[in-house]
Amino acid sequence: MAPAEGLADAALPIGDRALGARASAPAAACHAVLLGPRRRFPFPFRELPRTEAEIKARFGEKAEGLGRLPWLIQESYARLVVAMKAGDNEKILAESDVLGGLVVDMHSALNLTDNFDGQKTGQHGLWVRLVEKLPQAMGKALKVSPDAANYLDNPKEYVFSMMLGTYVWLDNTLYLEELARRGKSGYGDPYFEDLARKVGPILRERLARAAEDAGSYWYTAWTVAGRPDLK
Repeated sequence: MAPAEGLADAALPIGDRALGARASAPAAACHAVLLGPRRRFPFPFRELPRTEAEIKARFGEKAEGLGRLPWLIQESYARLVVAMKAGDNEKILAESDVLGGLVVDMHSALNLTDNFDGQKTGQHGLWVRLVEKLPQAMGKALKVSPDAANYLDNPKEYVFSMMLGTYVWLDNTLYLEELARRGKSGYGDPYFEDLARKVGPILRERLARAAEDAGSYWYTAWTVAGRPDLK
């Protein structure tokens, strides 16, 4: 990947939106990709088809239950390229936001498991605690410093690189959250203070990578479209 020119400060406009917080847990799970040792595609996902058509051919109607997040990212990126080539500023802004949100979702390990709300590990309500309440509890301490955007040589395949880089955080996230709950009677300030110490570094890293990757998709789409003058 080549560093983007003039995009050293490129970052996803996260604001108060943390990983996956733009959707509720059930809604996000509908477009997530359910992976792991108990799924059909165990880590490191070498058997995961690289096209949605192949998944549908292999699994038929059951393919719908596997999630669409990789394909949604690919489809959004393609629409952004078309919008940039057409110079349609309204569509460029709208699709950039959609693509950025999908890339953010790909950087949340909870979006890559059917245990997205901790319901299978006795951690019920995990989604809200991690993607909504933890960022609020951290406040200004959740400072994100993403690296520069890069040109993606293969935007379609890069989706799966993001997936791999995200999934490795799942077990640590579940374990550290369980540690933060130990010895506490509920989910009050002591819990979130401990959660911030334990899971906060992972959240910060994931947000930084999400911002970098979103910027990289935007920059790549702009480059592929011929670097149009955007005003």
